[in-house]
Amino acid sequence: MSAVEREFLSKGRRIAARCWHDPALPPLLALHGWQDNAATFDRLAPLLPQFHIVAMDFAGHGFSDWRPEGARYHTVDHVDDVLAVVDALGWDRFSLLGHSMGAGIGVLLAGALPERLQRLMLIDGIGPWPATPEEGPGILRDALQEWRAWEPRPERVFENFEAAVTARRRGFTPLSEVASQLLCTRGVKAVPGGYSWTLDRRVRQHSPLRFTEAQAQAFLSEIAAPLLLVRADPAFPGAAAMFEERWKVIRNGTLHSVPGSHHLHLEEQAPQVAALITEFCAGR
Repeated sequence: MSAVEREFLSKGRRIAARCWHDPALPPLLALHGWQDNAATFDRLAPLLPQFHIVAMDFAGHGFSDWRPEGARYHTVDHVDDVLAVVDALGWDRFSLLGHSMGAGIGVLLAGALPERLQRLMLIDGIGPWPATPEEGPGILRDALQEWRAWEPRPERVFENFEAAVTARRRGFTPLSEVASQLLCTRGVKAVPGGYSWTLDRRVRQHSPLRFTEAQAQAFLSEIAAPLLLVRADPAFPGAAAMFEERWKVIRNGTLHSVPGSHHLHLEEQAPQVAALITEFCAGR
């Protein structure tokens, strides 16, 4: 079965989604990482035919609407959009698969509304990126200065699709040619003179407020669903110690490390990640 495109509404804004497999199958919501989009699951989703998979584009990403002019992109606001999508689908309980930022948003939802989650599967992410209380004033100061300096400007235009793919390969985390091409199927749009990003530039701005480590662990400790964490080896820069501390508060968890990069589900390790998810779900 080929992927199907769907659209949902969240407070009047359009949320785009990419869906795989029979809607009668057990439901699985898939959440992508920061600056990515639903195509991040294009290699993994076909290998999970036991689920009806709905992969949404977060606001400002992929084919979803941008937030209104003058609005910021707060992590917790994405949780509202997730609930709007699953409620529109009629899913009282569902499994959730999240990568990186999507894993963080999944943890927030699963900790706040544990009764909604049947299973939680995380790829190289285990909750929101934290800050210490002492870092709070500086984080807000930087965000305020960044926001005051913000001015809309014309988007960067690439002369062809291949140039955009090359630029995406050199992003925050390096990608292979294949992985970058897949993300760019939803990450760029045709414009006069070539192609530009579908991503809202405001997504790249720093958050004015972050959860503390204690708050992140509190959300993790409230998760009732069985949890699978697939970590990339080597670990994401600066994340190894955080992963280890947070794992201690997980009630019912299964942990695997897979050699590869941060986007291992979108790279050649996708079959291995799919096998781990299948094994985890079969035993739960």
